[in-house]
Amino acid sequence: MAPKASKSKEPVVEKSILGRFSSHLKIGIVGLPNVGKSTLFNTLTKLSIPAENFPFCTIEPNEARIYVPDERFDWLCKTYRPKSEVSAFLEIHDIAGLVRGAHEGQGLGNNFLSHIRAVDGIFHVLRAFEDPDIIHVDDIVDPVRDLEVITEELRLKDVEFVERKVDDLEKSMKRSNDKQLKVEYECCAKVKAWLQDGKDVRLGEWKAAEVEILNTFQLLTAKPVVYLVNMNERDYQRKKNKFLPKIHAWVQAHGAEPIIPFSCVLEKTLADMPEDESAKYCEENKLQSALPKIIKTGFSSINLIYFFTAGPDEVKCWQIRRNTKAPQAAGTIHTDFERGFICAEVMKFDDLKEYETESAVKAAGKYRQEGKMYVVQDADVIFFKFNVSGGGKK
Repeated sequence: MAPKASKSKEPVVEKSILGRFSSHLKIGIVGLPNVGKSTLFNTLTKLSIPAENFPFCTIEPNEARIYVPDERFDWLCKTYRPKSEVSAFLEIHDIAGLVRGAHEGQGLGNNFLSHIRAVDGIFHVLRAFEDPDIIHVDDIVDPVRDLEVITEELRLKDVEFVERKVDDLEKSMKRSNDKQLKVEYECCAKVKAWLQDGKDVRLGEWKAAEVEILNTFQLLTAKPVVYLVNMNERDYQRKKNKFLPKIHAWVQAHGAEPIIPFSCVLEKTLADMPEDESAKYCEENKLQSALPKIIKTGFSSINLIYFFTAGPDEVKCWQIRRNTKAPQAAGTIHTDFERGFICAEVMKFDDLKEYETESAVKAAGKYRQEGKMYVVQDADVIFFKFNVSGGGKK
């Protein structure tokens, strides 16, 4: 029986997303010196990156790919027992500490800010622990002050960039009557005013045409942020910390993006233990590693999702950016699939898990045939039909 075509609906107008339209996106770990950035990176990757107790120990951004934990992927692998298993991954960059005045070059700031420009999202690590053996660049631990220092440095760098852009466009407009120059100029002037008002670009309401222009700039404050609050193990265990309420209030007033408390000390302890010992330690102390949540939240924050292809040969996660349509999703497997796209045969993962087999999903009427305008959803299980030199199917 042929899969059912989904009922026609009014086209959904998707909100334009700031950032690169790509499946190869990455996130950078950002913060002041000595807040736990490199220790977090080391724990995530189990790579030996220097994390000595002094500013600027990380000069070049270190990079690693981290598997995204997913029980749905595990279930598919257990069900199909494939020859090959390919999980989704998050690419993480460890970026050296910023200091006040970075936008003017303080503390090798221009170099480090360029590393932030090259990523698509930010893990902003905040120090919410006191330890006399670990120096703070401003002597006193104050996470809200640290938040304001970093966000201001990124914003000032964006102001500098947009001011140059406005000047260049003004000169170009004197030499040309190109209407697009005026559109870009008006957009840049609007962004400049927004930034000078102390607001980050990602928190603004921008028209689709403006988003298209902004996405060519890769502005620092346009990048989504996940705030990671590094505290000592005791505070993490009891879920209390004297700095957290003020951090929460600040974040709520500046975009309400995700906040994840964690403990670098605990994560390092768990990483150094054998798996069975770490599980026992967590059970005895009523603790849980925050790393899976950090990885999943970071992946989602940069607008990545993935669909599955599943069978006895391979179960694989295919990473795409949110709002990707079926032909472009097919193109992540092979460019021929996009060129010769006929349709996508789609099952929701939850339906497959409930009914257990593809044939049972079909019998329940949950197996659908989608066309070129279908926007792929997270955890769709898809088989693509395409026509290249006589036809074929994935």
